[in-house]
Amino acid sequence: MNNDENEETTTYRVVVNHEEQYSIWPADKKIPLGWKDTGKAGTKTECLGYVKEVWTDMRPLSVRRQMERTEKQNPSSKN
Repeated sequence: MNNDENEETTTYRVVVNHEEQYSIWPADKKIPLGWKDTGKAGTKTECLGYVKEVWTDMRPLSVRRQMERTEKQNPSSKN
């Protein structure tokens, strides 16, 4: 069995970290520390489609929050 065939039969789950960054992980493996299950599972294609749908802002959460604070402090700096 080659890697493509293995990926087609592997069930994945979508995981997210504290910075709201998404990834997929094989469902039969323990989720790494710092990541949590989103509840979405399926084929690699299904999971990547879900990630594409929900992860619309690629910036880490800490960066987004800092930018929001900066905008509130300097509202005239918006473009």
